[in-house]
Amino acid sequence: MAKDPAFLFYPGDYVSGTMGMTFEEKGAYMDLLMLQFNRGHMNTHMIQHTIGHLWEQVKCKFIQDDEGLWYNVRLDIEKDKRKTFTESRRNNMKPKDKPSYEPPYETHMQHHMDSHMENVNENINKDINTNKSKCSFEQAFEYMANKISLDLAKIEAEKFVNYYTSNGWKVGKNPMKSWTHAANTWIINSKQYAKGTTNNHRKLNKHELEELRNHNYIYSTSYGEGDFDRICRGKNEESKLYHI
Repeated sequence: MAKDPAFLFYPGDYVSGTMGMTFEEKGAYMDLLMLQFNRGHMNTHMIQHTIGHLWEQVKCKFIQDDEGLWYNVRLDIEKDKRKTFTESRRNNMKPKDKPSYEPPYETHMQHHMDSHMENVNENINKDINTNKSKCSFEQAFEYMANKISLDLAKIEAEKFVNYYTSNGWKVGKNPMKSWTHAANTWIINSKQYAKGTTNNHRKLNKHELEELRNHNYIYSTSYGEGDFDRICRGKNEESKLYHI
């Protein structure tokens, strides 16, 4: 079967997701999406060859798979949705009790599937928009990645989805009405917890702040000033605190 030549593109999502980028960064981001669509998950050499130094500016839009290759989560989801749909339509078109014959993709199925694909994705988007009471890890990660750092978004999205999946997607005793609002509150709380559990901690000097930043960078943590004495001045505590 010939390679599917298209995927659905949502201008509104693209505009909101690239807000704040320069024209050059938007172009680099789009080039990488096209590269991923045509070549699959990308290694660093492919990325550097395509967009050079701009990689650092758009890196937050991609994550790594188990083999260390980079990819955009939303694009993979859209490709999988279209692939699943086109395969189901193709199977439905095959005559029953007759030798199977698969006509060329472009000549027989293209216009038929394009029109139906739009309708199906409209229904999918309608479900997402009307049923905002729960989300997948991919949705939570993509949403949080626009608000906090990529590494922190991975951690918080997984914690967010695991927590609400375990309690049946409830806020208190009530069913959740909007997971995006809950995610916003989750992000705010995570930032407050990172600053420590008390507001009367001592003010750190610039050397201590630098030491704390280095600690967070090395160990992929997000401790705040209120945690400094416990984390950086405690004796033999690091092995107990770092369990990632």
